[in-house]
Amino acid sequence: VLVESLLVFVVVLAVHGVVWDRFSWCALALALQAFYVQFKWDRLLQLGGAVFQFRGAANSGLLPSSMVIPLLGIVMKERCRAAGIVYFERFGIVVASTGMLLALFLSVLAVGITKPVPTNTCILTGIAGSVIIYTMKHSLAVSEVIEVLEVLLIFVYLSMILLYLLPRCFTPGEALLVLGGVSFVLNQLIKRSLNVIEGRGDPIDFFLLVAVVGVVLLGLFFTVLFTFMDSGTWISSMFFHMMTAVLGLGVIMPWLYRLIQRNPLFWLLQFLFQTQTRLYLLLYWSFLAASACGVVFYQNAKRSSGSKKHQASTVTRKYFHFIVVATYVPGLIYDRQLLYVAAVLCLAVFIFLEYVRYFRIKPFGQTLRHLLSLFLDERDSGPLILTHIYLLLGMSLPVWLFPRACAPKGTLSGAGALVPYSGVLAVGVGDTIASVFGSTMGEIKWPGTKKTFEGTMTAIFAQIIAVALILIFDSSVNLNSSYAWILASVSLVSLLEAYTTQIDNLLLPLYLQILFMA
Repeated sequence: VLVESLLVFVVVLAVHGVVWDRFSWCALALALQAFYVQFKWDRLLQLGGAVFQFRGAANSGLLPSSMVIPLLGIVMKERCRAAGIVYFERFGIVVASTGMLLALFLSVLAVGITKPVPTNTCILTGIAGSVIIYTMKHSLAVSEVIEVLEVLLIFVYLSMILLYLLPRCFTPGEALLVLGGVSFVLNQLIKRSLNVIEGRGDPIDFFLLVAVVGVVLLGLFFTVLFTFMDSGTWISSMFFHMMTAVLGLGVIMPWLYRLIQRNPLFWLLQFLFQTQTRLYLLLYWSFLAASACGVVFYQNAKRSSGSKKHQASTVTRKYFHFIVVATYVPGLIYDRQLLYVAAVLCLAVFIFLEYVRYFRIKPFGQTLRHLLSLFLDERDSGPLILTHIYLLLGMSLPVWLFPRACAPKGTLSGAGALVPYSGVLAVGVGDTIASVFGSTMGEIKWPGTKKTFEGTMTAIFAQIIAVALILIFDSSVNLNSSYAWILASVSLVSLLEAYTTQIDNLLLPLYLQILFMA
């Protein structure tokens, strides 16, 4: 925990050194109080005193998770300010303020339920909170303050519902990241739906917002419904498919139509088959998807009937990382917009299939349970299997969060040109190589962890080679001699992978994106 915290502090100080404004000082204050509160959360988890059931075999992860959204907002603000895009500069400020307020709420919650009340931590949290609220008071307009408070309100209600319905699926830090992100997306969708004439946004952005909110609402609806009826019967399964179609065609499609002012299905078909390059990419991705399904069926066929507890090895699970890298790299080079939309569709399909598996919807629910049980690891301790969804999110978030409006030529300068590749580098290359080489050839372990020195060093070396290959094959990338910063960023994130107990597929790409954008 101490080394993980030290690495996060280095990232915060690096961003602070580059930005050096009131918000970077607030991020520093937030990090200091989160460091102390993190130990209170860890103690609550060990004693079973937390309000909800969180994922075991991991610390609370409060510090690394608390800093992601504020730092993303700060670096986005700086990039858009440099580009002269005032609207997105203000948007970055709102993102940073929202992230800080959500992290403070989680800290106050931990301090409030800790007995006896930790006086020193209370004082530190109060000072940090006062600094942050004072800065927000003098930086945000009234409408922006209301927007931040709306996200906080959605987060509180969403957390109470989902953490109760899904025990042991998240650590407190992972809940902050995932539910905070969903809350922000929901608030943005409501805001843009109410101001559809003013919100002249890109249709693919609206597509992402509606898809995320749609699948979350779908899950909440069926969770409530199946508390009153058995989900494993044919009648329930037919009702599930029928209501999915009704909600999709009767709610989600009209909602998307209102936002993009055209038929969503026709727009999607026209978008997907607009050029010959897109057709080739779609055929190539279909082949890779079939290959991934083939790996699943082949590994299950190898499972003997007498070894029901047999689990896939680390190397076997990393096959999917290689397939994902092969999927994303051509999309990033040839057509990022298509990759953006395809990743949204894939996320919706993944979550829908998880609903089918979780609720045992016929005819595929039980089959999915059997097929996916082979690939479970210690992080899938709750009722949901989320690791494959986290892998998709880790690869896609740098593409979705890339500030296109603040990059006039479609790419940022310096290390920022590698922002869309953050997921590929951190998860697809770094995490994969570290796991494969560390588990097969690693001998020297980092103190206090199961990760090895050899795995981490090989991961750093592999990512540097990957950056060189990106420079060769992607002509839009121009690093402007920022090689030392790239090497330091890759090394920091690789060390964080060795020490964090949080979901690395989600955390590492976001930290690498923050450093590249800084």
